[in-house]
Amino acid sequence: MSIDDVLAEELEWRQPAADRRSAAPDVMIYCDRLVRIFKISGIEVQALQGLDLVIGKGELTALVGASGSGKSTLLNILAGLDRPTGGKATVAGHDLLTMTSKERLDYWRSTVGFLWQQTSRNLLPHLTAAENVALPMQLAGVGRRERKRLAKDALELLGVGDCHDKMVPEMSGGQQQRVAIGVAIANNPLVLLADEPTGELDNQTAAEVFAALRAANAETGATILVVTHDAAVSEHVNRTIAIRDGRISTEVLRRTEIDESGAESHVAEQFAALDRAGRLQLPSEYLEALGMRDRVRLGLEPDHVTVRPADAIPPGGREQGHTRPGAGNTANDQQIGPR
Repeated sequence: MSIDDVLAEELEWRQPAADRRSAAPDVMIYCDRLVRIFKISGIEVQALQGLDLVIGKGELTALVGASGSGKSTLLNILAGLDRPTGGKATVAGHDLLTMTSKERLDYWRSTVGFLWQQTSRNLLPHLTAAENVALPMQLAGVGRRERKRLAKDALELLGVGDCHDKMVPEMSGGQQQRVAIGVAIANNPLVLLADEPTGELDNQTAAEVFAALRAANAETGATILVVTHDAAVSEHVNRTIAIRDGRISTEVLRRTEIDESGAESHVAEQFAALDRAGRLQLPSEYLEALGMRDRVRLGLEPDHVTVRPADAIPPGGREQGHTRPGAGNTANDQQIGPR
């Protein structure tokens, strides 16, 4: 599959579903109660506060969040550029808390690829597009003839075959980012981490870069995690994970359904993430719409849990204190909030 196929939708792209079992062989990124604490002028700042995350082999996923949400901290940990304070983080079976310096170097060379927002971090300006893509293969010991062939194939896959002999300054921003994807996948990494890859591009060029990422995902099977503040990237992936205050807050899953007449429709569902401690974050717009703050009322039903503002009167018209919730009886509400 090439970028042209993706853009023209001549071939329908499908990504495999993620396996949620942490020990499963097709789980590629796994974080369990991940914590990262920084000390700034003697003050502790918790960038990650017990984050749980599972991404399956071959997934193309977007991680979105506002500035200060913890997404850059998480990316640096997954990239092996920073160490977590506590919890567990593994990528392709590599334990990011216990890796030695040598293991970390091997991890950078063969397990993960990087795509940064600044093209100066992705490409060497004095080399052509083909030479940039071939360089990681040269460092890995690939023969000259083979790396020339592979570099040519990668550039054509990503829709920048015409940039083969162009120097970096001669290419547009979108072309540079697509060549940078070629550099990132040159040695067939199991995981590709992209940090704001379209942050400096217009919408049309950004769509072309995402098409290149999908083409790379389909061709190589690499697990791709795109970290960004731009929620619009969700249009280009089947799974969007939102991070807020150092924890995963919500996920949006997209799928294509075909009805009895054969007509296709695209369905998007939003889920709240439930971590191992039973915590979830309600969307801020829900809290604002219902005036929820400090504490809420929980009610246990046979097949769901109700969440209502603390001053709401439960069904049955009785105010309840801190009682144990009873299945099927919403009058037995439990107030949850600060004590």
